[in-house]
Amino acid sequence: MTVQTDAIKRHTIAVLVDNESGVLARVIGLFSGRGYNIESLTVAEVDPHENLSRITIVTSGTPMVIEQIKAQLRRLVPVHKVRDLTVEGPSVARELALVKVAGVGEKRVEALRIADIFRARVLDSTNESFVFEIVGSTEKLDAFINLMEPLGLVDVSRTGVAAIARGANPL
Repeated sequence: MTVQTDAIKRHTIAVLVDNESGVLARVIGLFSGRGYNIESLTVAEVDPHENLSRITIVTSGTPMVIEQIKAQLRRLVPVHKVRDLTVEGPSVARELALVKVAGVGEKRVEALRIADIFRARVLDSTNESFVFEIVGSTEKLDAFINLMEPLGLVDVSRTGVAAIARGANPL
């Protein structure tokens, strides 16, 4: 007899919450208290009149774990809405990274060539380094960063995923 387990899959979950002190701590506490990992987390006020913020969380788990996460999020008092953008229809997701690369000569030229291919912008340039800005999917950013490693990658700063459902419906 073969036992089939559900595959672990990455999910992007959007949560509309009251913009008040302690809300983010409660959401993070829910994850840490149950041993769930947060791969990416972004938070911003989205409606100052209604005093609402949007938390976008990227996490991984089996379908059962993801359903547990969503159910537990919905039970938190300041939560108004929870959407799993991965399964609820088409969505758009982007991340921004600042990537510092130090190098001279051919490595410098190669870093510029790769940046051009990836449509990364040069934000800062010195005789020894560049700071690139790149926006795209997490996979695109990972690929760019991996290509910059042998060329003198010095530092990386990433925003985390911002995502939104396609179409006219709000969160």
